[in-house]
Amino acid sequence: MIFYSRLYNFIIKTTDKRVPHFARNFWEYEAGPKTIFFWAPMCKWVMVIAGISDLSRPAELLSIEQATSLAATAYIASRFSMVITPKNYTLFSVNIFVAITQTIQLFRALNYKHQQGELFNNFKEKKKSRKSVYIFYFQSLKKIFTFIMN
Repeated sequence: MIFYSRLYNFIIKTTDKRVPHFARNFWEYEAGPKTIFFWAPMCKWVMVIAGISDLSRPAELLSIEQATSLAATAYIASRFSMVITPKNYTLFSVNIFVAITQTIQLFRALNYKHQQGELFNNFKEKKKSRKSVYIFYFQSLKKIFTFIMN
């Protein structure tokens, strides 16, 4: 572990001298490239890439529970990244993209389940229209967005 700390410090000291004047504010920012607050969200972009690659996956293989939980946690984490000090814009951006990709996946999974007639198998109201499914989902999203914005 000591080796990595020394390597990191060496890289930062070497790079610090070469950062151009116009990028100095970004380099010195509290959540900039010198801190973990920058690199952890950068690693999270892998989830966005995975979500985009899953857009080509067949809808019958998508999990409604997984897409819902990933989208909800991403919406909540994006709100959190704007409340903490310092504001972490890299964390905000990656969480918004995770939320968007997972919301798209959720719509795809819901649409597939509805077309197969599997969406309301456990409910008495089996004959609900497709429109009511989307209205329910949009109302849920509205509650999440209201929570995020407040």
